[in-house]
Amino acid sequence: MRKKSREMDAVWALEAMDKAPYMTVSMTDLDGMPYSVPLSLARTDEKTFYFHCATEGKKLDILRQNPCVCLTAVCKCKPTVGPKDGSFTLEYKSAIAFGKAEIITDEEEKTKALRAICQRFLPNHMDAFDAAVKRSMSRTAIVRIILTEPPVGKRKEYNANGDER
Repeated sequence: MRKKSREMDAVWALEAMDKAPYMTVSMTDLDGMPYSVPLSLARTDEKTFYFHCATEGKKLDILRQNPCVCLTAVCKCKPTVGPKDGSFTLEYKSAIAFGKAEIITDEEEKTKALRAICQRFLPNHMDAFDAAVKRSMSRTAIVRIILTEPPVGKRKEYNANGDER
């Protein structure tokens, strides 16, 4: 990272990922072409993320051949004018992590993953969870991503005095 003063630790990065409305999952197909998709991921511990999708499609085809992925998240993005020099800039909070993806077939783990996703995005509707899972489990794929190294965060923010933190 060019500006070490903006680098944030793994705990901070995980919090940024938890706050992001979605994360981009990037992968590479066998021809070397990049493929990135914004997805709704949920985290169950310091290394484990899940997303759901249809049981067939390009991302699953790619992940079966090359399970290496990169996750990126942005939970703040605010264009601003630098308070001291008037420069056009951006305040942000972001995180990046690398991992390996695996398509999950175990129904118990699939249910656990779907519960984590629903609790993250629709916590006030958990009363409908069991019925929804029963209706859709057969047509839902679950992908687990295990981080292969700790995530790294990066931020640019100004304090009340106009100094970069």
